[in-house]
Amino acid sequence: MFHRRLWLLCRCSRVELRSIRTWTGCWQYACKSISKRKLTSKADREDIRREIQIMQHLSGQPNIVEFQGAYEDKSNVHVVMELCAGGELFDRIIAKGHYTERAAATICRAVVNVVNICHFMGVMHRDLKPENFLLATKEENAMLKATDFGLSVFIEEETEKGIFDAILHEEIDFESQPWPSISESAKDLVRKMLARDPKKRLTSAQVLQHPWLREGGEASDKPIDSAVIASNLNEEEIKGLKQMFMNMDTDNSGTITYEELKAGLAKLGSKLSEAEVKQLMEAADVDGNGSIDYVEFITATMHRHKLERDEHLFKAFQYFDKDNSGFITRDELESALIEHEMGDASTIKDIISEVDTDNDGRINYRNFAL
Repeated sequence: MFHRRLWLLCRCSRVELRSIRTWTGCWQYACKSISKRKLTSKADREDIRREIQIMQHLSGQPNIVEFQGAYEDKSNVHVVMELCAGGELFDRIIAKGHYTERAAATICRAVVNVVNICHFMGVMHRDLKPENFLLATKEENAMLKATDFGLSVFIEEETEKGIFDAILHEEIDFESQPWPSISESAKDLVRKMLARDPKKRLTSAQVLQHPWLREGGEASDKPIDSAVIASNLNEEEIKGLKQMFMNMDTDNSGTITYEELKAGLAKLGSKLSEAEVKQLMEAADVDGNGSIDYVEFITATMHRHKLERDEHLFKAFQYFDKDNSGFITRDELESALIEHEMGDASTIKDIISEVDTDNDGRINYRNFAL
């Protein structure tokens, strides 16, 4: 999520918002910078990570400010976003002075649409106010875009209290997925390991002797259901995606059909054509059974994020690698930093030292992308 490559992209300070130019000079972005001195606790740092994670998760939605990347240096964390030249909705309201009900309804519709998209994708904004909506341009009918996800959270399917209550009072549910496809022997082991009465609960020694767990025992060679594998993926990486999958899977079958995918994308404001949706379906449907299961959905979504990140990094690397040698030399880096007034000799030395792991005075793409 975080890349120690800030100096390759922008120069911002403290908690200011500025427009910045890329090295091509063709585009402008907004850069929000947070001083690390203000991140005094683990909770503060987790808040920043979560905000960035949520912005990346919501990336591509028309009424949400587009996330471009997160970077850090020794002093600051920098979040680069699309530049909304129209400013805050709050300022527009004050400047205009009055609205008709129809105009107010148009604004409210855009706000509620953001809420709907966020909830569909498993996110609660939690700080909806005019100051946190920006206008894409200075035009009268400019698109409204939500920003500032600092208080936002992923919707939790289960809370700690709910889990504790379930442990104390509820029966084990072997009817829902993936349990119907799991062997009776495996379910017997789980049932005995989760017995509420400690006297009836298996000890670790008894677990090792259970027929399902013993070497050469009753464990089946049948492939494990994809839902089991998905449940063991990194929770931090897939937060929000699970809710999004469940919302698209309208018949609760555990898979997404072509029609469900098309309807789900439409709810997110997608303008993909029928042919493009079919291409997306075919790319995600790895086993070719005509539907997308949970693992296929998570894998395809995470792969898209990785491709976007790799594309940005490779373009940045190519910019600095002036002679297309496959390496960024000290001279190439120094030339670029001086051109953009982004560092001195000490800064250049620090960068080279940090990423030049083989100490040859050059940076290859592998080290650059770490």
